[in-house]
Amino acid sequence: MATKRLYYDGSCGMCRREIEHLRGRLEPELELVDISAPAFEPPAGYTFAAMMERIHLHDGERMQVGLPASLVYWRMAGGGFRLLAGLLSLPGVFALANRAYNRWAAWRLRGRSCSA
Repeated sequence: MATKRLYYDGSCGMCRREIEHLRGRLEPELELVDISAPAFEPPAGYTFAAMMERIHLHDGERMQVGLPASLVYWRMAGGGFRLLAGLLSLPGVFALANRAYNRWAAWRLRGRSCSA
């Protein structure tokens, strides 16, 4: 079975706090990879800049990107996060939440260099 990995930006305060809050619920099922670490090498077919744009989760078979990635690890975290993931997955709600996530992701990177 392929390793499941969550790629997150540890240099983003909000991202880092969320992952640290969920770490105990996600490990060891998910390997948590801080892409801001100096030694980080993107997986084949991905660039550092693309990885910085949105959160990525490799589920063992394919890469989930953005809100779909968040929904996967929130379900894994359980509790209220599972409920939140369920609500955000509803048709219509997902489209709005995905649009909001993408706007936030673009705002997060404004004025920020994404080079290794």
